[in-house]
Amino acid sequence: MLCVVVALLLQIGTNYANDYSDGIRGTDEQRVGPFRLTASRLVPARAVKAAAFGTFALAGVAGLLLASRTSWWLAALGVTAVAAGWFYTGGPKPYGYLGLGELFVMIYFGFVAVLGTTYAQHEHLSGRAWWWGLSAGAMACALLEANNLRDIDGDQISGKRTLAARLGRERASYLYAFFVVATLVGALLGGAPLAALIAIVLYAGPLRIAFSPRKGRELLPLLKLSARAQLAVGAVAVLSLLIWH
Repeated sequence: MLCVVVALLLQIGTNYANDYSDGIRGTDEQRVGPFRLTASRLVPARAVKAAAFGTFALAGVAGLLLASRTSWWLAALGVTAVAAGWFYTGGPKPYGYLGLGELFVMIYFGFVAVLGTTYAQHEHLSGRAWWWGLSAGAMACALLEANNLRDIDGDQISGKRTLAARLGRERASYLYAFFVVATLVGALLGGAPLAALIAIVLYAGPLRIAFSPRKGRELLPLLKLSARAQLAVGAVAVLSLLIWH
């Protein structure tokens, strides 16, 4: 349960941090997706920043409790996770603006999340955990790519050089497909073929959208369907591992 709390709070804190940093930079002025707190001015920027740091602090408390029961190395890992969440769009040179978002998402939403949780439960790492790190990270990257595909035009105007903005609308579709394939490979080699089958079914629609001529707001369904696929594949994977392993 501590792992769940840490993961959720880090995710929420990162979302607040991104909302704040993109908002004060003016990046979200060209946004075509759902409105955000800072850019819409519904909430003062300082309040969004405080929410980000407050959520990170709560994640830190839960992380320290977890580390005290397992290994203090997890505390150090948590510090790097908070830094990764803040500097994605924050700081003088945010790495999300340099086309490195997918790399860090794969590392922290995939391998750090899965391997850290595995070690907290068992105090050792199995080979299967590495494959699930790949699968979980790839699904998170596919979700990021769905978001970045939608925002390519606005990001290019605002100077946010995501990998999708660098590749362009057509070539970035293949990046989305790459992460879907990585999801399948990780699920298969991680010992949950049923989850891989569900992934094939649920990512078929998003792939058609990704390779369609849609742009901007027309790509909003891609984000929704990618999120649903990620949730469903994760749920089926958990059930599969519980039943067969």
